[in-house]
Amino acid sequence: MNFHYFAGAACRALTARKDGPSLYDVCDPVLSAAASGDPHLAKFYKTALGNPALRVLLRRAGLPELRDEARLTALRAALARARDEAEPDWAAVGQPVADLVDSIALDHPRPPPAMFTGSAPPEAQIDGVIRDCAQHLLGSYRRNGFLPTYAAFNLIGDPDFRGRELIMALTGLNARGYKNSSLLFNLARVFIARTPARAVVNPPWTGIAEPMWEPVQIRHRSAYYDAFFIEALLSYGETGLASPADKIAAERAIADMVDFCVNISREEVDGIDGERFNVVTALAPAPHPRFSRYFAQIKQDLGFGVYVPDCDTTACSISAATQAGCLDEIIDQPLLDFYAGYQVRAGVNEPRVTVPLNDNIDYEGGVATWIDNLKGERPYGNDLDPTLNLDILEVSFRNLARWKILETPARLATVHRIIGFQKRLAASGAFANPRSHIYYLPELYSAYFGRCYAAFLALPLAAQAAIDPAGDFDFIRHRVLSYVKGELMAAEMNVFDAALALIALGHLGADPRAFAPALNVIVAGLGEGGRRGPFRAYEWNKMKTPTRILVGGPEVTSAFVLMGLAVAKRAMTRG
Repeated sequence: MNFHYFAGAACRALTARKDGPSLYDVCDPVLSAAASGDPHLAKFYKTALGNPALRVLLRRAGLPELRDEARLTALRAALARARDEAEPDWAAVGQPVADLVDSIALDHPRPPPAMFTGSAPPEAQIDGVIRDCAQHLLGSYRRNGFLPTYAAFNLIGDPDFRGRELIMALTGLNARGYKNSSLLFNLARVFIARTPARAVVNPPWTGIAEPMWEPVQIRHRSAYYDAFFIEALLSYGETGLASPADKIAAERAIADMVDFCVNISREEVDGIDGERFNVVTALAPAPHPRFSRYFAQIKQDLGFGVYVPDCDTTACSISAATQAGCLDEIIDQPLLDFYAGYQVRAGVNEPRVTVPLNDNIDYEGGVATWIDNLKGERPYGNDLDPTLNLDILEVSFRNLARWKILETPARLATVHRIIGFQKRLAASGAFANPRSHIYYLPELYSAYFGRCYAAFLALPLAAQAAIDPAGDFDFIRHRVLSYVKGELMAAEMNVFDAALALIALGHLGADPRAFAPALNVIVAGLGEGGRRGPFRAYEWNKMKTPTRILVGGPEVTSAFVLMGLAVAKRAMTRG
């Protein structure tokens, strides 16, 4: 979107006829006065929703049904209960807001059909983009001392998050601040989605992965992100395009990021049977996440003060360290013993999933996301994401011998049950439904399945047969390829969509002639990032609570484009 679009959208929002009480008419009487009860609710309101820029944008955004005095009073009473009661009935508190959320009409992107592309760009152009992406990553690392990733809030929220899901979040999340922010963000999104402010907050875009609009992006560092930057730089080395100086620079960056993953971000936790394990935390202690002082305080004010380790960051970090040749003792732990304690068994430990936003899928065999720290803190409750479970399989395949998986029936059974979980997703087609995913998009699931499948194929044939005696991986492969070729690539794509498509196609053994549309999108998009890099920032992963929070960045796009082109180049070389 250009300046004229945003100027016009802002003008329409600022001059619209006010049609009922605004967000501030509702909340100011309850949350702007002297604090009583839980002080965080009022602090969050003033920090996140009462800031001057948002007040200006939403000052004429009103809801006609709140002219009903009884309804307005009930909504304010719910906010007062959330503020004043030590242990509110969160389902009752959230219901007036949930009713309003259900009045929102939001849809996932539906890109129009794309024009047929017959031929791929010349190999020299593909190699040039690989080099540009690598230079972007190495240059950013040299300037910053790490590779940054960014978080951005989209206040309109997620299309899959409706009133029912709000009640799930309010009753399933543990941290009071996280409940407060979920309640108020979801109230605000109604005033945005149903008024002209919507066009400012949620402009249209090409493709599926959402671009991350300027200017409010929060820079930070996490082991999860470093793990994928490690894989990107490793893939650059495998292309044969790196100069001797680039190889040295990449090796230094990789060594530093491996250390960040397995040492700086290491945390000890209890396994289900009391045995201690070392896992990897979502955000290392300060100052390692590299937040600015301003945003570090904002993070605290918004209710994100406590971060706990998670199964996905642990799996991806151990995988990246393994690929980089790390010999740290953390890699020797048979993590499947730990993951088994977080694996859902229908009717036994299913209550572990306290925030079942994607309860359209069968959780049996899947591993939940968040890990209780030694204090027993569980701020986000727990959820279960399909893509996370692919990462657990992938790291298990890379460490099959080290963890003695085939020799240990219980570990092999854990793997079999995760594969069964994935097969049911493929058989039902649920993997292609955005609602089935907590943190990712179906296109990213497809790319990560390709990554997992490649690790599976690298195993000896006897090991493949023991892991997958029924041929479930081949079944899933056909379903994912059908989605990528028949849906994702049949429509207009942006650069990030195209990179994910290439990762899936290349790893899953598609005919290299099918790469042409994605390759052309990437080559045509080169330069879109302006001064920040070859490409712009897109949605890599997201949070649905407390509102839609996107994570990505120009460096992230460069990393995934580099990986996608490296996979495609290797496949095209093989023919």
